[in-house]
Amino acid sequence: MNWDDELGYSAVAGRMHLHDMHATVLHLMGLDHTRLTYRYGGRDFRLTDVFGRVIEELLA
Repeated sequence: MNWDDELGYSAVAGRMHLHDMHATVLHLMGLDHTRLTYRYGGRDFRLTDVFGRVIEELLA
């Protein structure tokens, strides 16, 4: 079964991760998602995990 088709089961172009959406919402609220980082157990944690980018295409 081909899930990447015109029925819309999954995105073919313009795919983004949930962490990208969180980073974009935080940007719209005036917060920098990279500054919301805390260290616990030797690992950096933040709402967008250690990746995530602001989706500029949605803001235009």
